[in-house]
Amino acid sequence: MTKQTFLHEKHIELGAKMVDFAGWNMPVQYTSIIEEHKTVRENVGLFDVSHMGELIVYGEDALPFLNKLVPQDISKLVDKKAIYCQLPNKNGGLIDDLIIYKLEDNKYLIIANASRVDEDLNWMTRNKLGFNAEIDNISHKYSLIAVQGPKACDLIMSIGENYLPPFFSIKRSELFNINLWISRTGYTGEDGVEIMVKNEFAEYLWDKLLEAGKQYGIKPIGLGARDTLRLEAALHLYGNDLDENTTPIEAGLSWSVSKTKEEDYNGKEVIMEQLKNGGKKNLIGFKMLDKSIARHEYDVYSNGEKIGIVTSGGVSPTRGDNIGLAYIYSPLDKFPVGSTIQIMIREKLHDAEIVKKPFVAKRNKV
Repeated sequence: MTKQTFLHEKHIELGAKMVDFAGWNMPVQYTSIIEEHKTVRENVGLFDVSHMGELIVYGEDALPFLNKLVPQDISKLVDKKAIYCQLPNKNGGLIDDLIIYKLEDNKYLIIANASRVDEDLNWMTRNKLGFNAEIDNISHKYSLIAVQGPKACDLIMSIGENYLPPFFSIKRSELFNINLWISRTGYTGEDGVEIMVKNEFAEYLWDKLLEAGKQYGIKPIGLGARDTLRLEAALHLYGNDLDENTTPIEAGLSWSVSKTKEEDYNGKEVIMEQLKNGGKKNLIGFKMLDKSIARHEYDVYSNGEKIGIVTSGGVSPTRGDNIGLAYIYSPLDKFPVGSTIQIMIREKLHDAEIVKKPFVAKRNKV
């Protein structure tokens, strides 16, 4: 049975087109994807992302337990700060990518992808032997609402928040007399926040944000624009750009792997070797040189030879062209920025150019 968030009826009332996404019935668009995309780039958008998973890891060994699981050095996190990382298997392939917040000593909040919560829990439980730590899946207790765009923080400040945490930080707060968590994070490349609130207050908060946001041009935003926004920012989507056969190094995420962490973790030997010598493939960005659109799993060619596969592709409303991400099974120096490749689309090769990532400059505050 397809699951519904606590905001499901609100989406229906707003006339959203609903689709099945990762086992959830979610709004893909309310008006048009391009209109919603531009709203987030120019003003502020409201997203229901309650399908994401929330896990609490706590206990005396919470820190060493997490350090066994991820390539980042969790010991460097201070209270209320967050870190982006991955959950590798023993071969360095990615079970999921995560955001981990340190709430306080021996207590951490993990945000997981909707489609991977069960796999994450299974893997974490299997690795917990010998650690005095507990894992609490609180996903069913909380809703997650994202407020994103250049006017997002102005909106939040206008409704009573007197201090927003810096980028990749979290704080306890109160809006409209509701106790909640506010994190300075998002999946759009724009500034903004994500609000974690108990389910019973989700509908009320959603309505109040839409009402207060009218002066800032707020609109509800569906998964369609969420995807075009994250693609322009070259943010990875699990299941497309990341999977269990891809390492963080191959995915271009070496910046999120600690180079000095002494503790062992799953896949460390493979990941550290690839840091030195490279992986079996490399993620590149490209733009189409004609009007065609490259999609997930389209083949990539060079000089008539298949060299890779598209992971994500689509229209860039901000740029006005068509862009994508692809894995190339060759060292990056063989296909530098500016190189021409071809994408097989409907049994015909179409030219594309390798370009720098991100496709649109990120405007979230670091």
